[in-house]
Parts: sequence; C-alpha cells; structure tokens
Amino acid sequence: MKKLVSTAFALTLGVCGTALAQQQAMTEAQVRETLIHQGYTDIDDLEFDHGLWQADAHSADGSHVTVRVDPKTGKVFPNKEVSRLSEDDVRAALATQGYTNVHDLDFDDGVWSAKADDKNDHRVKLTIDPSTGRVLDSED
Repeated sequence: MKKLVSTAFALTLGVCGTALAQQQAMTEAQVRETLIHQGYTDIDDLEFDHGLWQADAHSADGSHVTVRVDPKTGKVFPNKEVSRLSEDDVRAALATQGYTNVHDLDFDDGVWSAKADDKNDHRVKLTIDPSTGRVLDSED
C-alpha cells in the first residue's frame, strides 16, 4: 500500500511539475505583447523554433530585424545586435556549465550557436545567450 501511495504521489508531482513548466513558458500572445511593449512593430512569422520564439519585425527606428525571444525570461535577441561576449568568453561560459569538445561556434541572428558534448557525453546543439553565455536551448 505504501508503494502505491508513493507512486501516486510521485506521478502527481510529475504532472504538477509539467503543468508548472508549461505555465512558465510564454505563449505566442505574450511574446507578441512583449515585442510590442519593446517598440517592435509589423511582427510577422512568429513561430517557436529551436527552443526560442522567432519573428520578423520592424524595430523602433523602422529597421527590419529578425528577433528571437527566450520563452522563459522574455529576453529579446535582435539579429542585428552585437554580442557582448567574445568566442573565448562563450567557450569559458560553456565549460563552466559542463560542456566539453565545443566546436562550430558561431554568432548569427543575435545568438551564439555551438555543438558540444554535455555532462553525459551526449553530442548536443546549443543556443547561447550573447550577453551571459547561458545556454538557452540544447538539442540532441
């Protein structure tokens, strides 16, 4: 009986955790609202891709930009932004997060991308915040 109660409790926690994680991710409407609030207009082709929201828009000065939005924080990464981190800085940040064998490191569309081995020695493709070096998304 104890085992059944423990299993039911664990399943309940898992479902609640999943629901909480889904609540923390921004919806398409929230992303659109965030972009408008930051001065972007003519927001088109809003889609979720590689762990980030992506859209074409016009910046406050009227320039056409492609933006990516972190669904957890709402941070906007315009493609015309200059990275605050150098390639060496990104490599160091990835090393502190447990990634090894970093290669194909590239800054494009406002974010860094790379391939590396994670803590479990699985080859992953990473999307990285250009101002902090934090991994935004990791795919096998």
